[in-house]
Amino acid sequence: MKLKAIILFIAITAGIMTGDAQSSTAVKADSAYNNEDYILAAQLYQQAIDSEGLSSELYYNLGNSYFRQGKLGKAIINYERALKIDPSNSDAETNLNFVKTRITDAPEDDSSFLSNLHSSIVSTFSPDAWAWLTFVVFLVLCGTIALYIFSGNIMLRKTGFFGGFVVLIVFIYLMVISSQTSRAPFTHDTAVVIVPTTNLSSTPRTPKNKTEKTVSVHEGTKVEIVDSVLTPDDPVAGKWYNVKINNSTRAWVNAADVEKI
Repeated sequence: MKLKAIILFIAITAGIMTGDAQSSTAVKADSAYNNEDYILAAQLYQQAIDSEGLSSELYYNLGNSYFRQGKLGKAIINYERALKIDPSNSDAETNLNFVKTRITDAPEDDSSFLSNLHSSIVSTFSPDAWAWLTFVVFLVLCGTIALYIFSGNIMLRKTGFFGGFVVLIVFIYLMVISSQTSRAPFTHDTAVVIVPTTNLSSTPRTPKNKTEKTVSVHEGTKVEIVDSVLTPDDPVAGKWYNVKINNSTRAWVNAADVEKI
């Protein structure tokens, strides 16, 4: 019994010490950032993320550290990661939009009105808030069903019936948002160019000469990864991503030139 108590004490003490160490890493990162040592700050914020787990605030601070270093691609990646964890992080969204204005020859956004509207709605709340709102609407839906089944008043039954359809549609949409926001931090189907310039190729290999068609894109450009292929015989790039830009342009890019969000 005493042995179990000692083991429990050691485990609790170790947990407390680990927590203190994790907290101190973030504090040291903040201190380094305030002292304008942005390289050290980035290293410490990354250490804090590795030890503490995903954090919208830490990714936001890491993005700021990379922006101060002039690494626009890395900054965009971490702002995007911060928003994946918490779409309502307005600071990350503001900084992301600002950094995007610094991208050379940035592709025009051709997203549809409905897509932009959906993104705007999603960014209203955090994932936890969306989950709670979905639960509340589910209770309202149950209430309308009960009203229709058990009410003896014709008007109340009609209210429960037609109101239930409306609430059901809202509930389904909220379920979609809740599922999307909860899965977002663990999906990696988009990437950002992290080198000053890279070339999009029509084939997954390094162009043999300048006559082969390529399109240049610059640091910070966001792409959607559609497919990937290994190219062990390519002396320059061992892996290529088939990517899409702005839902239209499809091409291949050297996997080493981009980083997944």
